Amino acid sequence: MKKDLLIIIPAYNEEDSIEDVLNSLECPQIQEIADVLIMNDASSDNTSWIAKKRHYKVITHVFNLGYGSAIQLGYKYAVRRRYDYVIQMDADGQHDVCNIPRIYQELKTPDADGRYPDIVLGSRFLPGSAEFKVGALKFFAIRQFRRYIKHHTHVTIMDPTTGLQGLSFPAFLYYSKYGHFDERYPDANMVLQMLLLKFRIREIPACMHARETGKSMHSGLKPVGYMIHMFFSLLRVTYQYQFKKKDAGIGEKGAVSTKIFLEEKAEI
Repeated sequence: MKKDLLIIIPAYNEEDSIEDVLNSLECPQIQEIADVLIMNDASSDNTSWIAKKRHYKVITHVFNLGYGSAIQLGYKYAVRRRYDYVIQMDADGQHDVCNIPRIYQELKTPDADGRYPDIVLGSRFLPGSAEFKVGALKFFAIRQFRRYIKHHTHVTIMDPTTGLQGLSFPAFLYYSKYGHFDERYPDANMVLQMLLLKFRIREIPACMHARETGKSMHSGLKPVGYMIHMFFSLLRVTYQYQFKKKDAGIGEKGAVSTKIFLEEKAEI
């Protein structure tokens, strides 16, 4: 029986860690509420075989297209299969499975005005978050992204680079469309974009662990390229929003309405 929640796990050469991740997902607390999709981004190791032998749904890229492309294809899958919610988590073991029920519950919890969140971020930097060490360069980048988002949206997001996220149907439907999602580094730039478009974002404390095996996509000199890419991407998102707002008359209700999303969902 299909659930209303899909867990998307992008994976690239994670044979050393993905089995432990899958083991943790096979507890009744998770299996009762969620289906799992492994987005194998053309791994050259046994990542895909490990997932398939355990009878998980695996979608494999023929070529390595990058983290963002893997996640976006997962969103497209979720739209076509009519899931109501998506939670994305990494295959390297950093995102503790205990976060999934918390994020899922938060997605289904209205605020004082009866409004549900579009995106729930699992944060490393809120009171109640598990202790998590971040390198000096990465923490510097996070602080700058936090300040930029605050300046342009008047919203404080403590962990704008978290990869642990829950999304409602309107959010992942928007992300699934061409040009709406960064295929390389979907990160603080996507948080900024969604806030500017008036999507509702909440943060909750999360439990995360340091990577113990494998190779991070931010290893070596990649963090430098990441910071440069993110800086220009934030500028591009800001410019595009201002241009679209002036051209299309985007107001307080945002660029798109939930009603349009639900109508589009009904047509799928």
